[in-house]
Amino acid sequence: MSVNHRLQRVPADADYRFTGTPRLERQAALESNARSYPRRLPLELRRAEGIHVQDSEGRWFIDCLAGAGTLALGHNHPVVLDAMRGLLDGERPLHTLDLMTEAKDDFIRELYALLPQGFARSARIQFCGPAGTDAVEAAIKLVRTATGRRQLLACHGAYHGMTQGALGLMGSHGPKRHLDGMNGGVQFLPFPHAYRCPFGLGGELGERAALNYLETMLNDPESGVLPPAALIVEPIQGEGGVNPASVTWLREVRRITREAGVPLVLDEIQSGIARSGRRFAFEHADIEPDVLVLSKAIGGSQPLAVVVYHESLDRWAPGAHAGTFRGNQLAMAAGTATLRLVREERLEVHAAAMGERLAGHLRALQRDYPQLGDVRGQGLMLGVEVVSPDGPTDRQGHPLADGVLAARLQQECLRRGLIIEVGGRHGAVLRFLPPLIVQPGQVDQIADCLATALRTVMAAS
Repeated sequence: MSVNHRLQRVPADADYRFTGTPRLERQAALESNARSYPRRLPLELRRAEGIHVQDSEGRWFIDCLAGAGTLALGHNHPVVLDAMRGLLDGERPLHTLDLMTEAKDDFIRELYALLPQGFARSARIQFCGPAGTDAVEAAIKLVRTATGRRQLLACHGAYHGMTQGALGLMGSHGPKRHLDGMNGGVQFLPFPHAYRCPFGLGGELGERAALNYLETMLNDPESGVLPPAALIVEPIQGEGGVNPASVTWLREVRRITREAGVPLVLDEIQSGIARSGRRFAFEHADIEPDVLVLSKAIGGSQPLAVVVYHESLDRWAPGAHAGTFRGNQLAMAAGTATLRLVREERLEVHAAAMGERLAGHLRALQRDYPQLGDVRGQGLMLGVEVVSPDGPTDRQGHPLADGVLAARLQQECLRRGLIIEVGGRHGAVLRFLPPLIVQPGQVDQIADCLATALRTVMAAS
């Protein structure tokens, strides 16, 4: 009998919802309507190792979600477990607010060793609450304090978190449609997108149009947009549909913002720590930000978030940003072990090779299935936009996104032992974020599973 269906011995006066109810049913009954992943991935997970997870029915899955990119080394990596055990066995403090500890000093040293050294030499670090969204909130406070300005620039398709200030920077309408009191004074800019160009141009023409728009806006005294405190950009938009910014665009954005005296904030919460095939995605363009926002993989599977920024911006007062859990020692120990392994093993090189292998498989499938409209991304942050090839087209002649088909493919992959996420506009992008330790044979398995799911779904259509 499944562990889900075993009756539990409970007191006579216990809430009936906790007696003999399968856990997934209990989750649906008790958790809020805001829950997200369990709706598409109705799994009760029991064990995890490497790139695999096992559910309560004993089925094993390849995990290409990996905690939305948090699990750089996969589940329960030995170096991470040893680091956490060492902290616990050594009777070290587990909670210290922002007081200094050996674990904290080790983490800072390892993170600075991973950063480009030109940036690291002039960098300050702020530990934030344990979620990336809190680091975004800190970055907003930092640049507004340093510049004395309020206006912020963000991009179409952006995702920077779910707290009020970060939501004000979000491209997606859904999470903020009914909310007031969000971060005001945000101007949204077109994000270059070769496949879904906001200008209907695509390629270099679309990219140049986006750059001209930004440069004109910052230099036109009648643009209607006041000088901003910062421009915040994801070098690779994740939730927005795995949209990588080109090297040319990032370099030009850096030039334009520097000449205009506007701090450039790069959100690498998901794309950082070797996922893009470089240690940080901005390194593809050989630039440096003024502010770098990090979370997810830096904690080695534990919650941790920081802002790293140029010392010239360090003008806020003591206590200007705080948080009870910014002293998570277990996360610092796990994060140190993770960052050290990434650096010593050069996992960015491995991620680049495995990403190109997976992208090659996806492009091969694309040749056989016109429903796969676009394959994009960098390293092991890849996406496939699912389209309706026989329907209307956009201004560039590309078929329209098909979120319904994408959802069917996700469910068929799940039935066949592969966990992937869907995202992007209209929920039409299949997203692949496997742990960075994925091996060639496992990459081939991922592609084979998607190929089988495609055959099955299309045959039933």
